[in-house]
Amino acid sequence: MTLPGSDDAARARPRPRLVVAAGLAALLLLLGGLAIGRLTAPNTPLPPSTTSAEAGFARDMQTHHLQAVEMAMTIRSTTEDPDLLTLSYDIATSQAQQAGQMFGWLSVWGLPPASPEPAMTWMTRPAVDGSTHGHDGDGDGDTAAHVPGEPMPGLATSEQLAELRAADGGAADELFLALMIAHHEGGVGMAEALLDRSDNRVATGLARGIVNSQQGEIDYMRQLLAAS
Repeated sequence: MTLPGSDDAARARPRPRLVVAAGLAALLLLLGGLAIGRLTAPNTPLPPSTTSAEAGFARDMQTHHLQAVEMAMTIRSTTEDPDLLTLSYDIATSQAQQAGQMFGWLSVWGLPPASPEPAMTWMTRPAVDGSTHGHDGDGDGDTAAHVPGEPMPGLATSEQLAELRAADGGAADELFLALMIAHHEGGVGMAEALLDRSDNRVATGLARGIVNSQQGEIDYMRQLLAAS
């Protein structure tokens, strides 16, 4: 017999099995990405240096991606929206895999996982063509103007993450979408900055994939947010 209100109570409870399953999938993809990164990064006589754009991108984008995984897992534990359940799973698994891939690059290149300089310093270096501007060149949202050591573009603050964890229902869904749109915009800017500063086939291949996939998700999340 179904007790009055039991359906509402079930909907209000987190779904630990879904969260654990998604977490395991993300972990496996992180490890799989590590293997892919080790296999695909060319072990050339002159790999990127520890202060190169490629190394800086690999380190900083790992940090950026892993926060996206955290936010995706957070909303997955509370949302009842089937679109967000699918989207959060896709974000968690794809970005965990890519983070592992970039860790694998550093291993093959013989570089430490930690940077010898403040985060995002690589963004201040000239582009391949010798120019000093960022991807768009107009300074509007230009990630190259980012001050090394300051929070990365689009990264959620600890207060915003705490707010997301405490929220529920539609408020949590809307907050997640707003935070993830900003997060993706920052990630796209970082990937575009790498494309300006590198001709490394492996690194630029992943950066182009990030730009394409995350821009598509930004457009989709804006539609979801407008409809909420």
